[in-house]
Amino acid sequence: MKEFARDEWQRASRALQTARLLVTTDPDAAASRAYYAAFYAVTALFALRGQTFTKHSALRAAVHRDLVKAGGWSVELGKDYDEVMSLRETGDYGGSGERVTEDNARRAVECAKRILAACQQSCPELTEQK
Repeated sequence: MKEFARDEWQRASRALQTARLLVTTDPDAAASRAYYAAFYAVTALFALRGQTFTKHSALRAAVHRDLVKAGGWSVELGKDYDEVMSLRETGDYGGSGERVTEDNARRAVECAKRILAACQQSCPELTEQK
């Protein structure tokens, strides 16, 4: 499980770097990468706790149930997770011509950065793994 968590953490870091690079050139893709940075980071955190999820909605529910409501994360971090998830859906599926703006892409990157920082704070071994 530790190897899986390490791999997911590395994916999270790469996705966040990519999101930062895409903000001005492709805001839709930046929002998607920001969401996946958060998704992979939270997946790594839960993996180290012995929990895995097969659906995005199940992971979101766990964020709110096991992190926010349990008091380990602030309500704002839960909102950050919901925000990146929503922006990813807009960027990936955006019906009726709806697209992610550059400002929204920046916001998604900032949300993802806070989520990765919270994961590190909750479980420092994420970045200590070799």
